[in-house]
Amino acid sequence: MVLSRIFKRASQEDQQKIERSLERTRRGVFGQLASLFQSSELDEEFWDDLEALLIQSDVGVATTEHLLNRFRQRVKEVGIKRADEAYEIFKEEMINLLGDAPPAALDQPRLLTVVLVVGVNGSGKTTSIAKLAYHLKQQGKKVLLAAADTYRAAAIDQLREWGKRINVEVIAHQPGSDPGAVVYDAIRAAQESRKADVLIIDTAGRLHTKYNLMKELTKIRHICARQVHKAPHETYLVLDATTGQNALIQAQKFKEAVDITGVILTKLDGTAKGGVVFAIQNELGVPVRWVGTGEQITDFAEFDPVAFVEGLFE
Repeated sequence: MVLSRIFKRASQEDQQKIERSLERTRRGVFGQLASLFQSSELDEEFWDDLEALLIQSDVGVATTEHLLNRFRQRVKEVGIKRADEAYEIFKEEMINLLGDAPPAALDQPRLLTVVLVVGVNGSGKTTSIAKLAYHLKQQGKKVLLAAADTYRAAAIDQLREWGKRINVEVIAHQPGSDPGAVVYDAIRAAQESRKADVLIIDTAGRLHTKYNLMKELTKIRHICARQVHKAPHETYLVLDATTGQNALIQAQKFKEAVDITGVILTKLDGTAKGGVVFAIQNELGVPVRWVGTGEQITDFAEFDPVAFVEGLFE
């Protein structure tokens, strides 16, 4: 594909992980989309079928309309009459829709980078934290974890177990203790005795409809800001790719409560759709930063829009 813009690319290894994880998606709706371009003229039936398949793939109504308007305009400008000739332009417009994310805080030099991770139960949040910590360790960073999900003893135990597996220390209190106190102690430890480069804070896997728990997230953010300049530097929302448009609803609720800077999309290898990525970017303006590409600790990749779109179709 020859792109009209230059995009920041992930490593070749991460690009390959993304493409491999999309095998099930390629066999699903996006496989039908690819076939549509190979067998259709650019008539009204084609446009109707394209719209229906995009909505079916969890791209969503609003984002589908936006994407098709851009695509129609490009087709008209170039003067293309056949669907197979418009295939590459369609993929390019999908990549343009995802766009280039702003520079990540994790890539910027500072004494301590604080990452807050939020999300509902069952989204794969704790596992994603472990994968991110391992990924950063492989880059030579010293990572510390904070077990601020104090409502469930199992959550603390799970994070501790992951810490042992990847040899990363976990700061934790007793179940039922104040999450804010855990965060405060973890920041002090990261700054003083542990000399960490990155602190990743796990939070309760709360339901996005619970107002009081959302208020607690705001409290944790204030504690971070008082202890470290401009912290938290990243607030990642973990979303399960297999939940489709429900993931978008979750993202909207969390964005109302806290300043989400990026999304970690889990279980990318487990969905036959995958179009929610486009809706998240278009309707929320929040970039997907990382994707879970499998069950192993190494199955984690920096999101790459070009590799993602190519992986949907190739």
